[in-house]
Amino acid sequence: MRPARILIADDHELVRRGLIAELSQVPGWTVVGAADNGRDAVTLAAELRPDIAVLDLTMPELNGLEAARRILAADPSARVLILTAHESEQLVREVLSAGAQGYVLKSDAGRILVAALEAMLDGRSYFTSNVARMVLDGYLRSEPTDPAAVQTLSAREREIVQMLAEGNSNKDVARALNISVKTAETHRSNIMRKMGFASLPELVRYAIRNKIIEP
Repeated sequence: MRPARILIADDHELVRRGLIAELSQVPGWTVVGAADNGRDAVTLAAELRPDIAVLDLTMPELNGLEAARRILAADPSARVLILTAHESEQLVREVLSAGAQGYVLKSDAGRILVAALEAMLDGRSYFTSNVARMVLDGYLRSEPTDPAAVQTLSAREREIVQMLAEGNSNKDVARALNISVKTAETHRSNIMRKMGFASLPELVRYAIRNKIIEP
């Protein structure tokens, strides 16, 4: 078994503990850090430089996709596996766009997670079987079904999308990101314009539909 240093991020404590217990039993593997939100996962990844980060998709503060983007931007040699309860063509597109190399459903994790991480350590990608079939069948070559292209947003704007959808006010966003309220308001206006939304409830519905947050 190839040695590995692993980072785990999941906002559910029981899931996090279960993952730590399972992966720590593999000879040569060490869980070097654990986080309960995406922002802490990015910070720990920068500090600990894990070989693989296992990220829950729907986490507070930063979702798994945005955390993956930031981890891989800082360390392109890192490997990221997205762990989620959801599967859809749109999510697979987002996972691939973020640069993650693995996509495993939580319902499959107990059976295939170790094999998925082994494959990724060998330089291969690994997808839950249904997702792999989507890729093989060429579904991902079609045009995206969601007209609000999140890829047009900057990293900071994607972060603010999640914070607003989670119910944070402009003042909350400004305080968390150490920016002025006026700057937060400008970001919000730009986001609404780019995504074609007229109201905050539309943004919240988008975030729930695309699994950025949970309802």
